[in-house]
Amino acid sequence: MPSSAFAPPAFADVLAAAARIAPHAHATPVLRMRSLDALAGCALHFKAEHLQRGGAFKFRGACNAVWSLDPAQATPGVVTHSSGNHGAALALAAGTRGIACHVVVPENAVATKLAAITASGATLHRCEATLAAREAACAAVQQRTGATLVHPYADARVIAGQGTAALELLNAGIGLDALVVPVGGGGLGAGTAIAIAGVSPSTRLFLAEPAGAADTAASLARGARVTDIVPETVCDGLRATLGAPNFDILRAAGAEAITVDDAETLAAMRLLWQRGKQLIEPSSATALAAVLQQRERFAGLRVGIVISGGNVDPHALYEASALLGTGA
Repeated sequence: MPSSAFAPPAFADVLAAAARIAPHAHATPVLRMRSLDALAGCALHFKAEHLQRGGAFKFRGACNAVWSLDPAQATPGVVTHSSGNHGAALALAAGTRGIACHVVVPENAVATKLAAITASGATLHRCEATLAAREAACAAVQQRTGATLVHPYADARVIAGQGTAALELLNAGIGLDALVVPVGGGGLGAGTAIAIAGVSPSTRLFLAEPAGAADTAASLARGARVTDIVPETVCDGLRATLGAPNFDILRAAGAEAITVDDAETLAAMRLLWQRGKQLIEPSSATALAAVLQQRERFAGLRVGIVISGGNVDPHALYEASALLGTGA
């Protein structure tokens, strides 16, 4: 979706999304872990979106998009392409309105996430593991069914909905100096940027990104989107290319990307398991990994971290941990 054809959401849209999804989404807790504060050298406030419906923040954007549709748009259902969390979230959201949901999935998608999508009531449509194949398959489903496309991250309704996680965190009265979120396609980051501008403009936004899929860091450094990086990371939820509208929003917000390697991410994830007793997926752990990597930068600050999801495949994770020598 070219940014020239895109009307970015405003803070008022995030507020409207919060009201719209309130009957359906959880207001997730903010967790404190004192031992991790000591390790990081700062006060960490974890927004627990792995405890959201569907196990990820994605339900917020999907729910906002579904309930934004007028009755005529909603009747044929919705369609998207997704490697997992967004597809499951859209299926759940569609279920709250009693409409059909079609999800185009790449052939290399994580099995547990595919199971979550089907369990949520969606119809799966498989395709090759390329963006072009996903978009072509979505277009075919749209033409055949009349379903409305709800893009995983380059959709104003989705971005506004994702921003409600940060809205809740920023309104918790903490007075955050910094807020760190994982970045893949950029919907969460863009929504967070809009929420920060509306609630706490002095809070700095940081984007945690796998070193093996660092197109956002490269794009912000260059001042133009970099789209030719082939992702290679255990963080399956962060392999998407940064969306054009999200790049525009994040660049204007002065967001800064921090890249972390997979070993750092898995070590951070293990810390959250061991010390916080929180089961999260690798993509979520990038944010904590970024803070631990940049300890001096965050020293003494009040730092918010969005734990983006908890839909982890334990078998695949064990294999990845063994391969990287980090232990399971």
